[in-house]
Amino acid sequence: MPLYSIDRFDKKSFLSVWKITETEEELIKELSVPEDELKDILLSPSSKRRLERLAVRALINVSFDKRQYLGYEENNRPYLKNFPGDISITHAGEFACIYVHENMNTGVDIESLKRSFHAVEARILSPYEVSYLEEDEEEKQKQLCLIWCAKEAIYKVVNQRNVDFMKDIEVKKFSLKPKGKLSGKFINSEDNSKIKLKLHYKFIGDYALVWVAR
Repeated sequence: MPLYSIDRFDKKSFLSVWKITETEEELIKELSVPEDELKDILLSPSSKRRLERLAVRALINVSFDKRQYLGYEENNRPYLKNFPGDISITHAGEFACIYVHENMNTGVDIESLKRSFHAVEARILSPYEVSYLEEDEEEKQKQLCLIWCAKEAIYKVVNQRNVDFMKDIEVKKFSLKPKGKLSGKFINSEDNSKIKLKLHYKFIGDYALVWVAR
């Protein structure tokens, strides 16, 4: 089973990554998935979506000592039915990831560096964020990918609806490294309150992965 990595930060949190190399049939044979959950997964018309969800279940199986049951709230936020903490899920291309914390909200996002971010740059970046983008196209692509992942992770961790990624979420200028930290801010449009956040990131091959807890 291709478990890519498990980073256990302390006794209360960990980040697990799965590299998807199996077929649906191979994953189903290897997994212990509750019948009702498996039926729900197989109802998806997208083979890519089914494979991603099975890989997430594989991650949950290998990351916990005790059997866990995955559910979704009305807003599609995932939770574990017999675990008191929080779980965030992401997948893109050949990778699926989960970030779990026992007593804090979590947010995680992964994205391919090969994705086109032209629309993202125009739609979710503030003038400030655009101002610090590198001129070199390869470096700029990495920045855009990290900013996108950071904003998605922040969106997940604050768990609020009707968020304007351009106006409500800000990622401070940063230096590109193979792995590092990002400073972010969420601005609540209802009362103008601000939440400052410290995020972590790393590159896995041609993918960027960002996670945050609060």
